[in-house]
Amino acid sequence: MQWVWSMSRRPFVRRSLGAILSVLIFTACQGDFSSARPAELAQLPAASGVTPASLATASAPTLAVGSLPDFATLVQQQGPAVVNISTKGKRMRVNASGEDPFAEFFRRFGVPVPPGQRGMPAPDGRSEEGQPNNPDGPRRPGGAGSGFIVSSDGYILTNAHVVNEADEVTVKLTDRREFKAKIVGVDEPTDVAVLKIEASGLPVVRIGDPAKLRPGEWVLAIGSPFGFDNSATAGIVSATARGLLSGDTNYVNFIQTDVAVNPGNSGGPLFNLAGEVVGINSQIYSRSGGYMGISFAIPIDVAVNVRDQLIAKGRVSRGKIGVTIQPIDAALADSFGLDRPRGALVGSVEDSGPAAKAGIRAGDIILSVNGRLIERSEELPTVIGAIKPGADAIIEIWRDRNARRLNLRVAELQAVTSETSTDTKPEADDTADRLGLVVRELTEEERARAAARGAVPRGLLVERAQGAARDAGIQRGDFIVGIRGQRLESVKQFRDAVAKEKKVVPLLVSRAGNELFIAVTVE
Repeated sequence: MQWVWSMSRRPFVRRSLGAILSVLIFTACQGDFSSARPAELAQLPAASGVTPASLATASAPTLAVGSLPDFATLVQQQGPAVVNISTKGKRMRVNASGEDPFAEFFRRFGVPVPPGQRGMPAPDGRSEEGQPNNPDGPRRPGGAGSGFIVSSDGYILTNAHVVNEADEVTVKLTDRREFKAKIVGVDEPTDVAVLKIEASGLPVVRIGDPAKLRPGEWVLAIGSPFGFDNSATAGIVSATARGLLSGDTNYVNFIQTDVAVNPGNSGGPLFNLAGEVVGINSQIYSRSGGYMGISFAIPIDVAVNVRDQLIAKGRVSRGKIGVTIQPIDAALADSFGLDRPRGALVGSVEDSGPAAKAGIRAGDIILSVNGRLIERSEELPTVIGAIKPGADAIIEIWRDRNARRLNLRVAELQAVTSETSTDTKPEADDTADRLGLVVRELTEEERARAAARGAVPRGLLVERAQGAARDAGIQRGDFIVGIRGQRLESVKQFRDAVAKEKKVVPLLVSRAGNELFIAVTVE
Protein backbone atom coordinates (compact mmCIF):
# COMPACT_ATOMS: atom_id res chain seq x y z
CA MET A 1 0.00 0.00 0.00
CA GLN A 2 2.84 2.26 0.83
CA TRP A 3 4.29 1.49 -2.58
CA VAL A 4 1.17 2.39 -4.37
CA TRP A 5 0.88 5.68 -2.57
CA SER A 6 4.47 6.56 -3.12
CA MET A 7 4.11 5.76 -6.81
CA SER A 8 1.01 7.90 -7.10
CA ARG A 9 2.91 10.88 -5.82
CA ARG A 10 5.16 10.78 -8.84
CA PRO A 11 3.99 13.13 -11.68
CA PHE A 12 4.04 10.46 -14.39
CA VAL A 13 1.98 8.00 -12.42
CA ARG A 14 -0.53 10.65 -11.44
CA ARG A 15 -1.03 11.64 -15.08
CA SER A 16 -1.45 8.03 -16.18
CA LEU A 17 -4.01 7.17 -13.53
CA GLY A 18 -5.94 10.35 -14.32
CA ALA A 19 -6.14 9.48 -18.00
CA ILE A 20 -7.36 5.93 -17.24
CA LEU A 21 -10.06 7.19 -14.90
CA SER A 22 -11.23 9.78 -17.47
CA VAL A 23 -11.57 7.10 -20.14
CA LEU A 24 -13.55 4.84 -17.82
CA ILE A 25 -15.90 7.64 -16.79
CA PHE A 26 -16.50 8.84 -20.41
CA THR A 27 -17.15 5.27 -21.59
CA ALA A 28 -19.69 4.65 -18.87
CA CYS A 29 -21.56 7.86 -19.60
CA GLN A 30 -21.40 7.81 -23.39
CA GLY A 31 -24.69 5.95 -23.87
CA ASP A 32 -26.56 8.44 -21.73
CA PHE A 33 -25.18 11.45 -23.66
CA SER A 34 -25.95 10.00 -27.08
CA SER A 35 -29.55 9.26 -26.17
CA ALA A 36 -30.18 12.42 -24.22
CA ARG A 37 -32.69 14.94 -25.45
CA PRO A 38 -31.53 18.48 -26.40
CA ALA A 39 -33.12 19.96 -23.28
CA GLU A 40 -31.18 17.56 -21.09
CA LEU A 41 -27.94 18.23 -22.95
CA ALA A 42 -28.42 21.94 -22.43
CA GLN A 43 -28.31 21.37 -18.64
CA LEU A 44 -24.80 19.93 -18.73
CA PRO A 45 -22.34 22.04 -16.75
CA ALA A 46 -20.06 24.14 -18.90
CA ALA A 47 -17.07 22.87 -16.95
CA SER A 48 -17.65 19.38 -18.29
CA GLY A 49 -16.35 20.51 -21.71
CA VAL A 50 -19.15 18.61 -23.48
CA THR A 51 -21.69 20.83 -25.28
CA PRO A 52 -24.71 19.92 -27.44
CA ALA A 53 -23.02 21.43 -30.48
CA SER A 54 -19.78 19.53 -30.02
CA LEU A 55 -21.61 16.29 -29.31
CA ALA A 56 -23.86 16.70 -32.40
CA THR A 57 -20.83 17.39 -34.56
CA ALA A 58 -19.09 14.29 -33.33
CA SER A 59 -22.04 11.89 -33.61
CA ALA A 60 -24.12 13.19 -36.62
CA PRO A 61 -23.70 11.20 -39.88
CA THR A 62 -22.44 13.02 -43.01
CA LEU A 63 -25.38 13.95 -45.29
CA ALA A 64 -25.24 14.44 -49.08
CA VAL A 65 -25.67 18.00 -50.28
CA GLY A 66 -28.42 16.95 -52.71
CA SER A 67 -30.17 13.86 -54.02
CA LEU A 68 -31.69 12.76 -57.32
CA PRO A 69 -35.25 13.90 -58.06
CA ASP A 70 -38.15 11.53 -57.53
CA PHE A 71 -38.73 10.78 -61.20
CA ALA A 72 -40.77 7.66 -60.40
CA THR A 73 -43.53 9.65 -58.67
CA LEU A 74 -43.54 12.23 -61.47
CA VAL A 75 -44.00 9.53 -64.11
CA GLN A 76 -46.70 7.82 -62.04
CA GLN A 77 -48.67 11.04 -61.62
CA GLN A 78 -48.23 12.59 -65.10
CA GLY A 79 -47.71 9.53 -67.32
CA PRO A 80 -51.43 8.74 -67.79
CA ALA A 81 -51.92 12.06 -69.63
CA VAL A 82 -49.27 11.15 -72.25
CA VAL A 83 -50.55 9.35 -75.36
CA ASN A 84 -49.14 7.38 -78.25
CA ILE A 85 -50.10 8.57 -81.74
CA SER A 86 -50.07 6.50 -84.92
CA THR A 87 -51.08 7.70 -88.38
CA LYS A 88 -51.96 6.43 -91.81
CA GLY A 89 -51.07 8.83 -94.58
CA LYS A 90 -52.77 10.11 -97.69
CA ARG A 91 -51.70 9.10 -101.12
CA MET A 92 -48.98 11.36 -102.42
CA ARG A 93 -47.03 12.12 -105.55
CA VAL A 94 -43.36 11.38 -105.84
CA ASN A 95 -41.50 14.55 -106.80
CA ALA A 96 -39.46 15.02 -109.94
CA SER A 97 -36.29 13.73 -108.27
CA GLY A 98 -38.03 10.47 -107.35
CA GLU A 99 -37.85 11.31 -103.66
CA ASP A 100 -40.69 10.54 -101.27
CA PRO A 101 -41.71 13.77 -99.49
CA PHE A 102 -42.06 11.70 -96.29
CA ALA A 103 -38.27 11.79 -96.16
CA GLU A 104 -38.70 15.30 -94.68
CA PHE A 105 -39.81 13.60 -91.47
CA PHE A 106 -36.43 11.92 -91.24
CA ARG A 107 -34.53 15.07 -92.11
CA ARG A 108 -36.33 17.02 -89.37
CA PHE A 109 -35.06 14.51 -86.86
CA GLY A 110 -31.59 14.39 -88.37
CA VAL A 111 -32.16 10.81 -89.52
CA PRO A 112 -30.55 9.62 -92.78
CA VAL A 113 -33.20 8.76 -95.37
CA PRO A 114 -33.64 4.97 -95.16
CA PRO A 115 -32.96 2.75 -98.17
CA GLY A 116 -36.05 2.63 -100.30
CA GLN A 117 -37.38 5.90 -98.93
CA ARG A 118 -36.45 7.52 -102.23
CA GLY A 119 -39.11 6.25 -104.63
CA MET A 120 -40.31 3.34 -102.47
CA PRO A 121 -41.81 0.30 -104.23
CA ALA A 122 -45.55 0.64 -104.56
CA PRO A 123 -48.14 -2.13 -104.21
CA ASP A 124 -48.81 -1.87 -107.93
CA GLY A 125 -45.29 -3.06 -108.63
CA ARG A 126 -43.52 0.03 -109.91
CA SER A 127 -39.73 0.00 -109.79
CA GLU A 128 -37.88 1.57 -106.87
CA GLU A 129 -36.91 4.66 -108.86
CA GLY A 130 -39.87 4.59 -111.26
CA GLN A 131 -43.01 6.64 -111.15
CA PRO A 132 -46.25 5.14 -109.83
CA ASN A 133 -48.72 3.72 -112.32
CA ASN A 134 -51.73 5.45 -110.75
CA PRO A 135 -51.93 9.25 -110.78
CA ASP A 136 -52.35 9.53 -107.03
CA GLY A 137 -49.08 7.77 -106.25
CA PRO A 138 -48.38 5.28 -103.46
CA ARG A 139 -49.83 5.66 -99.99
CA ARG A 140 -47.61 7.52 -97.57
CA PRO A 141 -46.26 5.15 -94.90
CA GLY A 142 -47.80 5.28 -91.45
CA GLY A 143 -46.05 7.33 -88.78
CA ALA A 144 -45.79 7.32 -85.02
CA GLY A 145 -45.30 9.95 -82.38
CA SER A 146 -46.42 11.17 -79.01
CA GLY A 147 -48.77 13.74 -77.54
CA PHE A 148 -50.38 14.80 -74.28
CA ILE A 149 -53.90 15.61 -73.12
CA VAL A 150 -54.54 19.25 -72.25
CA SER A 151 -58.29 19.09 -71.48
CA SER A 152 -60.43 16.43 -69.88
CA ASP A 153 -62.81 16.46 -72.88
CA GLY A 154 -60.14 15.24 -75.29
CA TYR A 155 -57.97 18.02 -76.71
CA ILE A 156 -54.40 16.84 -77.36
CA LEU A 157 -51.21 18.68 -78.29
CA THR A 158 -48.54 17.15 -80.54
CA ASN A 159 -46.14 18.13 -83.35
CA ALA A 160 -47.42 19.19 -86.73
CA HIS A 161 -44.97 16.89 -88.50
CA VAL A 162 -46.43 13.90 -86.64
CA VAL A 163 -49.94 14.25 -88.10
CA ASN A 164 -49.51 16.50 -91.12
CA GLU A 165 -50.83 14.94 -94.36
CA ALA A 166 -52.41 12.07 -92.40
CA ASP A 167 -55.92 10.92 -93.25
CA GLU A 168 -56.26 8.69 -90.18
CA VAL A 169 -54.93 9.36 -86.68
CA THR A 170 -55.20 6.90 -83.79
CA VAL A 171 -54.55 7.88 -80.18
CA LYS A 172 -53.74 5.21 -77.59
CA LEU A 173 -53.88 5.91 -73.85
CA THR A 174 -51.80 4.26 -71.15
CA ASP A 175 -54.80 2.11 -70.17
CA ARG A 176 -54.72 0.71 -73.77
CA ARG A 177 -57.92 2.39 -74.88
CA GLU A 178 -57.75 3.65 -78.48
CA PHE A 179 -59.59 6.52 -80.14
CA LYS A 180 -59.81 7.87 -83.65
CA ALA A 181 -58.68 11.49 -83.49
CA LYS A 182 -59.77 14.52 -85.49
CA ILE A 183 -57.09 16.99 -86.56
CA VAL A 184 -58.41 20.34 -85.28
CA GLY A 185 -55.58 22.32 -86.81
CA VAL A 186 -51.93 22.28 -87.82
CA ASP A 187 -49.47 25.18 -87.60
CA GLU A 188 -46.31 24.36 -89.52
CA PRO A 189 -44.35 27.51 -88.59
CA THR A 190 -44.27 26.42 -84.95
CA ASP A 191 -44.63 22.66 -85.64
CA VAL A 192 -47.66 22.45 -83.33
CA ALA A 193 -50.89 20.51 -83.98
CA VAL A 194 -54.12 20.09 -82.02
CA LEU A 195 -56.12 16.83 -82.01
CA LYS A 196 -59.53 16.00 -80.53
CA ILE A 197 -60.86 12.64 -79.36
CA GLU A 198 -64.40 11.95 -78.20
CA ALA A 199 -63.94 11.15 -74.52
CA SER A 200 -64.51 12.71 -71.12
CA GLY A 201 -62.96 12.59 -67.68
CA LEU A 202 -59.48 12.18 -69.14
CA PRO A 203 -56.29 12.83 -67.13
CA VAL A 204 -54.66 16.13 -68.09
CA VAL A 205 -51.22 17.66 -67.71
CA ARG A 206 -50.46 20.84 -65.80
CA ILE A 207 -49.00 23.73 -67.80
CA GLY A 208 -45.82 25.37 -66.50
CA ASP A 209 -43.90 28.55 -67.27
CA PRO A 210 -40.89 27.94 -69.54
CA ALA A 211 -39.63 31.47 -68.82
CA LYS A 212 -38.63 30.24 -65.36
CA LEU A 213 -36.42 27.44 -66.71
CA ARG A 214 -32.71 27.74 -65.94
CA PRO A 215 -29.81 25.93 -67.60
CA GLY A 216 -28.80 23.02 -65.42
CA GLU A 217 -32.34 22.35 -64.18
CA TRP A 218 -33.64 18.77 -64.24
CA VAL A 219 -36.33 17.91 -66.82
CA LEU A 220 -38.03 14.71 -67.89
CA ALA A 221 -39.53 13.54 -71.18
CA ILE A 222 -42.21 10.91 -71.72
CA GLY A 223 -42.94 9.57 -75.18
CA SER A 224 -42.74 6.65 -77.59
CA PRO A 225 -39.19 6.47 -78.99
CA PHE A 226 -39.02 3.93 -81.81
CA GLY A 227 -42.50 2.77 -80.81
CA PHE A 228 -41.67 1.97 -77.17
CA ASP A 229 -44.67 3.82 -75.79
CA ASN A 230 -44.63 5.67 -72.47
CA SER A 231 -40.85 5.63 -72.12
CA ALA A 232 -39.37 8.12 -69.66
CA THR A 233 -35.98 9.78 -70.09
CA ALA A 234 -34.39 12.47 -67.95
CA GLY A 235 -31.69 15.11 -68.28
CA ILE A 236 -31.06 18.78 -67.74
CA VAL A 237 -31.82 22.03 -69.55
CA SER A 238 -28.76 22.85 -71.65
CA ALA A 239 -29.90 26.28 -72.85
CA THR A 240 -33.02 28.37 -73.36
CA ALA A 241 -34.18 30.64 -76.20
CA ARG A 242 -32.15 28.66 -78.70
CA GLY A 243 -32.70 29.70 -82.32
CA LEU A 244 -32.13 27.04 -84.99
CA LEU A 245 -30.66 28.39 -88.19
CA SER A 246 -31.61 25.19 -90.00
CA GLY A 247 -35.21 25.38 -88.83
CA ASP A 248 -38.15 25.98 -91.13
CA THR A 249 -39.19 29.20 -89.41
CA ASN A 250 -38.07 31.77 -86.89
CA TYR A 251 -41.13 31.70 -84.64
CA VAL A 252 -39.79 29.34 -81.98
CA ASN A 253 -36.94 29.87 -79.54
CA PHE A 254 -36.31 26.30 -78.46
CA ILE A 255 -35.46 24.79 -75.10
CA GLN A 256 -32.26 22.80 -75.57
CA THR A 257 -31.78 19.77 -73.31
CA ASP A 258 -29.65 16.66 -73.06
CA VAL A 259 -32.71 14.47 -72.49
CA ALA A 260 -32.57 11.33 -74.66
CA VAL A 261 -35.08 12.04 -77.44
CA ASN A 262 -35.46 9.86 -80.53
CA PRO A 263 -37.90 9.47 -83.45
CA GLY A 264 -41.25 8.69 -81.83
CA ASN A 265 -40.68 11.16 -78.99
CA SER A 266 -41.97 13.90 -81.31
CA GLY A 267 -44.93 15.69 -79.78
CA GLY A 268 -44.37 14.33 -76.29
CA PRO A 269 -44.19 16.54 -73.19
CA LEU A 270 -41.12 17.87 -71.41
CA PHE A 271 -41.76 18.15 -67.65
CA ASN A 272 -40.05 20.18 -64.95
CA LEU A 273 -39.63 18.75 -61.44
CA ALA A 274 -42.94 20.27 -60.35
CA GLY A 275 -44.67 17.93 -62.80
CA GLU A 276 -45.58 20.76 -65.16
CA VAL A 277 -45.23 20.66 -68.94
CA VAL A 278 -42.73 23.28 -70.07
CA GLY A 279 -42.20 22.14 -73.66
CA ILE A 280 -43.04 19.81 -76.55
CA ASN A 281 -40.16 17.60 -77.68
CA SER A 282 -39.71 18.35 -81.35
CA GLN A 283 -36.24 17.94 -82.83
CA ILE A 284 -32.79 16.50 -82.27
CA TYR A 285 -29.37 17.25 -83.65
CA SER A 286 -27.79 14.05 -84.92
CA ARG A 287 -25.23 12.79 -87.39
CA SER A 288 -26.09 9.15 -86.79
CA GLY A 289 -29.88 9.21 -86.95
CA GLY A 290 -30.24 8.70 -83.20
CA TYR A 291 -29.82 10.68 -80.02
CA MET A 292 -26.42 12.35 -79.65
CA GLY A 293 -26.92 14.47 -76.54
CA ILE A 294 -28.76 17.45 -78.03
CA SER A 295 -32.54 17.74 -78.24
CA PHE A 296 -34.93 20.64 -78.64
CA ALA A 297 -38.40 21.36 -77.27
CA ILE A 298 -40.98 23.98 -78.23
CA PRO A 299 -41.78 26.20 -75.21
CA ILE A 300 -45.27 25.37 -73.99
CA ASP A 301 -46.41 29.00 -73.94
CA VAL A 302 -45.87 29.14 -77.71
CA ALA A 303 -47.86 25.92 -78.13
CA VAL A 304 -50.70 27.11 -75.89
CA ASN A 305 -51.06 30.30 -77.92
CA VAL A 306 -51.26 28.24 -81.11
CA ARG A 307 -53.73 25.81 -79.51
CA ASP A 308 -56.11 28.56 -78.45
CA GLN A 309 -56.13 30.14 -81.92
CA LEU A 310 -56.55 26.84 -83.76
CA ILE A 311 -59.49 25.85 -81.57
CA ALA A 312 -61.11 29.29 -81.79
CA LYS A 313 -60.71 30.06 -85.51
CA GLY A 314 -58.83 27.19 -87.16
CA ARG A 315 -55.76 29.24 -88.07
CA VAL A 316 -52.99 31.23 -86.42
CA SER A 317 -52.56 34.99 -86.82
CA ARG A 318 -49.14 36.52 -86.29
CA GLY A 319 -47.93 40.05 -86.06
CA LYS A 320 -45.31 41.59 -88.33
CA ILE A 321 -43.57 44.94 -88.57
CA GLY A 322 -41.97 44.55 -92.00
CA VAL A 323 -38.22 44.29 -91.43
CA THR A 324 -35.45 41.82 -92.19
CA ILE A 325 -32.94 41.37 -89.39
CA GLN A 326 -29.59 39.78 -88.66
CA PRO A 327 -27.48 38.98 -85.59
CA ILE A 328 -24.99 41.45 -84.14
CA ASP A 329 -21.43 40.38 -83.45
CA ALA A 330 -18.73 42.28 -81.59
CA ALA A 331 -17.45 44.03 -84.71
CA LEU A 332 -20.89 45.28 -85.71
CA ALA A 333 -21.68 46.38 -82.17
CA ASP A 334 -18.47 48.37 -82.10
CA SER A 335 -19.12 49.96 -85.48
CA PHE A 336 -22.57 51.15 -84.35
CA GLY A 337 -21.28 52.39 -80.99
CA LEU A 338 -23.19 49.79 -78.98
CA ASP A 339 -21.74 48.79 -75.61
CA ARG A 340 -21.93 45.05 -76.42
CA PRO A 341 -23.51 42.71 -78.98
CA ARG A 342 -27.26 42.76 -78.34
CA GLY A 343 -30.50 43.44 -80.15
CA ALA A 344 -31.49 42.77 -83.77
CA LEU A 345 -29.89 44.71 -86.60
CA VAL A 346 -32.36 45.86 -89.27
CA GLY A 347 -31.10 44.96 -92.75
CA SER A 348 -34.01 46.25 -94.79
CA VAL A 349 -37.44 47.77 -94.23
CA GLU A 350 -40.56 46.88 -96.20
CA ASP A 351 -42.00 49.84 -98.07
CA SER A 352 -45.21 51.15 -96.46
CA GLY A 353 -44.93 48.54 -93.69
CA PRO A 354 -45.45 49.27 -89.99
CA ALA A 355 -41.73 49.77 -89.36
CA ALA A 356 -41.34 52.15 -92.31
CA LYS A 357 -44.35 54.19 -91.19
CA ALA A 358 -42.89 54.42 -87.69
CA GLY A 359 -39.57 55.69 -89.04
CA ILE A 360 -37.41 52.60 -88.59
CA ARG A 361 -34.54 52.49 -91.09
CA ALA A 362 -31.95 50.00 -92.26
CA GLY A 363 -29.05 50.15 -89.83
CA ASP A 364 -31.25 50.64 -86.76
CA ILE A 365 -30.83 48.12 -83.95
CA ILE A 366 -34.03 46.97 -82.21
CA LEU A 367 -33.25 46.73 -78.50
CA SER A 368 -36.68 45.98 -77.00
CA VAL A 369 -40.36 45.52 -77.81
CA ASN A 370 -42.97 46.66 -75.27
CA GLY A 371 -40.29 46.63 -72.59
CA ARG A 372 -39.05 43.12 -73.36
CA LEU A 373 -35.32 43.20 -74.05
CA ILE A 374 -34.11 41.63 -77.29
CA GLU A 375 -30.74 40.09 -76.49
CA ARG A 376 -30.45 37.98 -79.65
CA SER A 377 -31.90 38.66 -83.07
CA GLU A 378 -33.72 35.31 -83.17
CA GLU A 379 -35.90 36.44 -80.27
CA LEU A 380 -37.52 39.27 -82.26
CA PRO A 381 -39.71 37.21 -84.66
CA THR A 382 -41.13 35.26 -81.72
CA VAL A 383 -41.93 38.42 -79.78
CA ILE A 384 -43.46 40.25 -82.75
CA GLY A 385 -45.32 37.16 -83.96
CA ALA A 386 -47.02 36.82 -80.58
CA ILE A 387 -48.47 40.35 -80.73
CA LYS A 388 -52.05 40.50 -81.94
CA PRO A 389 -52.32 42.16 -85.37
CA GLY A 390 -53.70 45.66 -85.03
CA ALA A 391 -52.20 46.18 -81.58
CA ASP A 392 -49.81 49.03 -80.84
CA ALA A 393 -46.21 48.35 -79.83
CA ILE A 394 -43.36 50.44 -78.45
CA ILE A 395 -40.07 49.69 -80.19
CA GLU A 396 -36.79 50.83 -78.67
CA ILE A 397 -34.05 51.27 -81.27
CA TRP A 398 -30.39 52.26 -81.34
CA ARG A 399 -29.48 54.88 -83.93
CA ASP A 400 -26.57 57.31 -84.17
CA ARG A 401 -25.17 56.03 -80.88
CA ASN A 402 -28.36 56.88 -79.01
CA ALA A 403 -31.44 54.95 -77.92
CA ARG A 404 -34.88 56.20 -78.91
CA ARG A 405 -38.45 54.92 -78.79
CA LEU A 406 -40.90 54.65 -81.65
CA ASN A 407 -44.59 53.70 -81.68
CA LEU A 408 -46.04 51.50 -84.39
CA ARG A 409 -49.12 49.42 -85.12
CA VAL A 410 -48.40 45.74 -85.76
CA ALA A 411 -49.79 44.31 -89.00
CA GLU A 412 -50.78 40.73 -89.76
CA LEU A 413 -48.13 38.53 -91.26
CA GLN A 414 -48.74 37.55 -94.84
CA ALA A 415 -46.70 36.73 -97.92
CA VAL A 416 -45.67 40.11 -99.22
CA THR A 417 -42.86 40.80 -101.65
CA SER A 418 -41.69 44.22 -102.67
CA GLU A 419 -39.27 45.09 -105.40
CA THR A 420 -37.57 48.37 -106.02
CA SER A 421 -35.24 49.36 -108.82
CA THR A 422 -32.38 51.79 -108.90
CA ASP A 423 -31.64 53.84 -111.95
CA THR A 424 -27.86 54.24 -112.05
CA LYS A 425 -25.24 54.99 -114.62
CA PRO A 426 -22.31 52.64 -115.16
CA GLU A 427 -18.99 53.74 -113.77
CA ALA A 428 -15.87 51.57 -113.93
CA ASP A 429 -12.71 51.79 -111.82
CA ASP A 430 -10.39 48.89 -111.01
CA THR A 431 -8.66 50.64 -108.09
CA ALA A 432 -9.41 49.09 -104.70
CA ASP A 433 -10.61 51.49 -102.03
CA ARG A 434 -9.69 51.68 -98.33
CA LEU A 435 -11.77 48.60 -97.65
CA GLY A 436 -10.16 46.52 -100.38
CA LEU A 437 -13.19 46.66 -102.68
CA VAL A 438 -13.53 47.22 -106.39
CA VAL A 439 -17.16 47.99 -107.22
CA ARG A 440 -19.09 49.22 -110.23
CA GLU A 441 -22.61 50.04 -111.32
CA LEU A 442 -24.52 47.68 -113.58
CA THR A 443 -24.94 48.46 -117.25
CA GLU A 444 -28.39 48.87 -118.77
CA GLU A 445 -27.87 45.60 -120.65
CA GLU A 446 -27.08 43.75 -117.41
CA ARG A 447 -30.16 45.21 -115.76
CA ALA A 448 -32.31 44.18 -118.71
CA ARG A 449 -31.02 40.60 -118.58
CA ALA A 450 -31.62 40.47 -114.83
CA ALA A 451 -35.13 41.85 -115.24
CA ALA A 452 -35.85 39.18 -117.87
CA ARG A 453 -35.04 36.55 -115.23
CA GLY A 454 -37.37 38.22 -112.73
CA ALA A 455 -34.55 39.77 -110.68
CA VAL A 456 -34.21 43.42 -109.78
CA PRO A 457 -30.58 44.01 -108.68
CA ARG A 458 -29.86 46.91 -106.36
CA GLY A 459 -26.61 48.55 -105.34
CA LEU A 460 -23.05 48.27 -106.62
CA LEU A 461 -21.61 45.04 -107.98
CA VAL A 462 -18.45 43.78 -106.26
CA GLU A 463 -15.85 43.07 -108.95
CA ARG A 464 -13.08 42.22 -106.50
CA ALA A 465 -12.74 41.88 -102.73
CA GLN A 466 -9.32 41.87 -101.11
CA GLY A 467 -7.72 42.77 -97.82
CA ALA A 468 -10.13 43.78 -95.08
CA ALA A 469 -13.24 43.30 -97.25
CA ARG A 470 -12.23 39.75 -98.16
CA ASP A 471 -11.35 38.92 -94.54
CA ALA A 472 -14.76 40.20 -93.42
CA GLY A 473 -16.51 37.82 -95.82
CA ILE A 474 -17.46 39.98 -98.80
CA GLN A 475 -17.29 38.03 -102.05
CA ARG A 476 -17.06 38.79 -105.74
CA GLY A 477 -20.61 39.01 -107.09
CA ASP A 478 -22.08 40.55 -103.94
CA PHE A 479 -23.96 43.84 -104.19
CA ILE A 480 -23.11 46.71 -101.82
CA VAL A 481 -26.52 48.20 -101.11
CA GLY A 482 -25.72 50.74 -98.42
CA ILE A 483 -23.56 51.99 -95.57
CA ARG A 484 -25.24 52.08 -92.15
CA GLY A 485 -28.74 53.30 -93.04
CA GLN A 486 -27.73 55.16 -96.21
CA ARG A 487 -28.69 53.59 -99.55
CA LEU A 488 -26.14 53.81 -102.33
CA GLU A 489 -26.87 55.15 -105.80
CA SER A 490 -23.39 55.50 -107.33
CA VAL A 491 -19.74 54.55 -106.93
CA LYS A 492 -18.87 58.14 -106.09
CA GLN A 493 -21.43 58.21 -103.30
CA PHE A 494 -19.99 54.96 -101.97
CA ARG A 495 -16.41 56.19 -101.96
CA ASP A 496 -17.34 59.51 -100.37
CA ALA A 497 -19.11 57.66 -97.59
CA VAL A 498 -16.17 55.28 -97.04
CA ALA A 499 -13.74 58.23 -96.90
CA LYS A 500 -15.59 59.59 -93.85
CA GLU A 501 -15.28 56.35 -91.89
CA LYS A 502 -12.44 56.03 -89.40
CA LYS A 503 -12.57 52.56 -87.88
CA VAL A 504 -15.21 49.96 -88.80
CA VAL A 505 -17.68 50.33 -91.68
CA PRO A 506 -21.01 48.42 -91.55
CA LEU A 507 -21.81 47.60 -95.18
CA LEU A 508 -25.28 46.43 -96.19
CA VAL A 509 -24.62 43.59 -98.63
CA SER A 510 -27.09 41.78 -100.89
CA ARG A 511 -26.26 38.16 -101.68
CA ALA A 512 -28.56 35.67 -103.39
CA GLY A 513 -31.53 37.93 -102.70
CA ASN A 514 -30.81 38.29 -98.98
CA GLU A 515 -29.49 41.43 -97.33
CA LEU A 516 -27.12 41.45 -94.36
CA PHE A 517 -24.69 43.81 -92.68
CA ILE A 518 -20.98 42.99 -92.75
CA ALA A 519 -18.53 44.99 -90.64
CA VAL A 520 -15.30 45.83 -92.51
CA THR A 521 -12.29 47.36 -90.74
CA VAL A 522 -10.80 50.41 -92.45
CA GLU A 523 -7.20 49.83 -93.53
